[in-house]
Amino acid sequence: MVRPLTLLLVRHGQSEWNAAGLMQGQTVHVPLTELGHQQAAVAAAELAALTTAGTGPGALLSSDLLRAVQTAEHCATATGLPVTTTAELREQGYGVLEGRPSRELWDVVDWTDVHWAADGGESLAQLHARVAAFLGRLAADPPAEVVALVTHGDTIRAAQAVAAGLGPAEMPVVTPHNGTVTVLELQ
Repeated sequence: MVRPLTLLLVRHGQSEWNAAGLMQGQTVHVPLTELGHQQAAVAAAELAALTTAGTGPGALLSSDLLRAVQTAEHCATATGLPVTTTAELREQGYGVLEGRPSRELWDVVDWTDVHWAADGGESLAQLHARVAAFLGRLAADPPAEVVALVTHGDTIRAAQAVAAGLGPAEMPVVTPHNGTVTVLELQ
């Protein structure tokens, strides 16, 4: 019997654009706020506690976007693990909508169509497919039995759907809070 791969999905701490209510998507340079660093430290402490208990991560992978990398640095310090970054763990791309106030997007985005994407962006279906492909490769050749993935809200929701065998239309509607750890088992 094959053991399931345990994923510890860490959502990055609050970024400057989270605090300002701006759509981030795959904008590379957005840093954490002071609160975001505090949230990242809390998530890192949770990973460290799991490590002390013998159930912590043996590998630490992160989105290559700054807000995730800064969060992953906290996790690396707490666990002693090196960080490996990958673009495959990036947030959903929102193209031309990135940097705009999120509240303006309710009339622009078709939230009911999983194939809708802003110009230069990525649809929910494309995000789901990207995350499914990444998780498939990870499960086929895991670097450890428990892997921490520092990533983004929509990416976590896509991973949850993939693990449950659900498509992009059935992704969970609740996004984990900044700086939280979500445990996921991949069969």
